[in-house]
Amino acid sequence: MSNAAIQPAPAVALPAGVSATAAKPIVLTGAQPSGKLHLGNYLGAVVNWDKMQGANECFYFIADQHAITVPKVPAELRKNIYSCLAQYLACGLDPQRSHIFAQSHVVGHTELAWVLGCSCPLGWLERMTQFKDKSRKQESVGAGLLYYPILMAADILLYNAHFVPVGEDQKQHLEITRDIAEKFNRDYSPTFNVPEPFIGETGARIMSLQNPETKMSKSDPNQNGVVFLIDPPDVVRKKIQSAVTDSGGEVRAAADKPGITNLLSIFSAVTGQSVADLENEFAGKGYGDFKRAVADAVIARLEPVRLRYEEFSKDTAYLDSVLKSGAEAAQRVAYKTLSKVYRKVGFVERPR
Repeated sequence: MSNAAIQPAPAVALPAGVSATAAKPIVLTGAQPSGKLHLGNYLGAVVNWDKMQGANECFYFIADQHAITVPKVPAELRKNIYSCLAQYLACGLDPQRSHIFAQSHVVGHTELAWVLGCSCPLGWLERMTQFKDKSRKQESVGAGLLYYPILMAADILLYNAHFVPVGEDQKQHLEITRDIAEKFNRDYSPTFNVPEPFIGETGARIMSLQNPETKMSKSDPNQNGVVFLIDPPDVVRKKIQSAVTDSGGEVRAAADKPGITNLLSIFSAVTGQSVADLENEFAGKGYGDFKRAVADAVIARLEPVRLRYEEFSKDTAYLDSVLKSGAEAAQRVAYKTLSKVYRKVGFVERPR
């Protein structure tokens, strides 16, 4: 769930019912453990999660329950959970300032999803774009794919999140979360915060190096178009040097120059320089010089991340301790919310 250039929550208008003098606003986001993170994930999401720590109460979870809506090899999923956590830590997520946990380690996500699902009209789920797209492409889909937005709503509402960093492809899922929260509040009395989206702009769409008309994606059939965070420097350099460019030799951003525009966006995002300044810096210089400079800048930004990842990934005991402490903190909040919801719907209090 995320995009780029997200500012700390206190700088954003707070939703109704949230006082600026109250406890820290709650921010929640999660992502499936899908293997290696790439440059687009980093610049468009994870680096901004880092910025939100401290000013907010942050819950960052690895969405392993969402991951099994499509078939997974169990051993690979377990490996990817650890790898994903190590990459997050390498990117700056700090278990001393945030709660980092695996979704399946907290009792409440699926329990709340059942309650919310019982009051969610079926039509709301059937209209979801992701479900319609995948059900058309596959011979059969599991019911979990249809129920995915309910579980996502439960993920968010379980912690009464005020803000959810989301990408453009997740806006519809947050909208249904808001609808579900509002319906429950109407049906049973005010219970949930109605979460607000954080959608950034700068660096939000890092495109493929080989096809700048499409977003950078780990599933790109041409892996030369994808820079992974844990790629060694020589691999990063080779991918950027071979990036698709455009006719003419002028380094400038323009609609008819998607390749160079993408490289300028990447250069700007990793250095903090504006695209206009970079255009001026490389005025009169060729694509070769420009690509070498982009590669240098990307390597300088990613190499410390790669080295930290290697250290974290070797220490499974530490990774387990991070998941344990994060889950314990999340569980305390989850039980409170679940207890309130169960009472609202008429369940007898759970024996202690």
